[in-house]
Amino acid sequence: MQALWMLLGSFFFATMAVGIKYASKSFNLFELVAYRGVVSVIFMALVLRARGTSVRTQVPLMHAWRTLIGVFSLCTWFYAISHLPLATAMTLNYMSGVWIAAFVVGGALLYGQSTRQGPLMATVLAGFAGVVMMLRPTLDQNQLFAGLIGLLSGIGASMAYLQVTALGKVGEPEGRTVFYFSVGTTVVGVVGTALTGITPWSAVSWQAAAWLIPIGVLASLGQWCMTRAFSRGATLLVANLQYAGIVFAAFYSLLLFGDQIPATGWAGMALIVTSGVAATVLRTRALPDTPAEEH
Repeated sequence: MQALWMLLGSFFFATMAVGIKYASKSFNLFELVAYRGVVSVIFMALVLRARGTSVRTQVPLMHAWRTLIGVFSLCTWFYAISHLPLATAMTLNYMSGVWIAAFVVGGALLYGQSTRQGPLMATVLAGFAGVVMMLRPTLDQNQLFAGLIGLLSGIGASMAYLQVTALGKVGEPEGRTVFYFSVGTTVVGVVGTALTGITPWSAVSWQAAAWLIPIGVLASLGQWCMTRAFSRGATLLVANLQYAGIVFAAFYSLLLFGDQIPATGWAGMALIVTSGVAATVLRTRALPDTPAEEH
């Protein structure tokens, strides 16, 4: 059941992506990263204080690596959203599930345990096939660089998610993990903004400004849910459930942007949902990955 937190996290991330799409019309990449980080730090500091959770950690290097790779993935994803069609950017980022499957199954092969993960890997690949069917991503020749950046965001996300799982297994609270990631996001955003400059508020649309705080809060909630899911749930199952974000994004496209979803798109949604259910069933039959204990 812990993996189901990824469904809620996917909703928060999909909503945040809508905000990034609006806000990127007025703010540059590092400004968005900085504002997202500042809001998240404040939000998570209040949450940790309310829950009585200390920011002191016994594994600072693990947090440093998770923050480094996570901020890299975040920056590349924001860049892709700003320079590519939303469908393409999200598809490339959601390849993280496929990369996770490759990492996990590759590790299982080394230890002679591939039969345990093979069926779950198939559900992850089926889920990604559904993503492709629904979004039908395309790249123009002048978008190849942005496409490469989007691909890197998926690789970075998969590595960050695996590190989140490792932090959960050593007993780190979800809130503390999200807090340190928010601090790292703020530092990178502020340094980047100092180098690239700040957009004058006179040039900022009210729609972009209105999204700044929600983006940070939604990012924090999404990170918290994702962290809880990956630290306490089965890695491949969680990776599969994250595809639900595509379903949420599709409904946003219908309601906010008037986009039409063809029959192949709806078939892709069905495949995503079906693969998620199949992964849940297979997960109950497989030998469990040792989850972090409740704390």
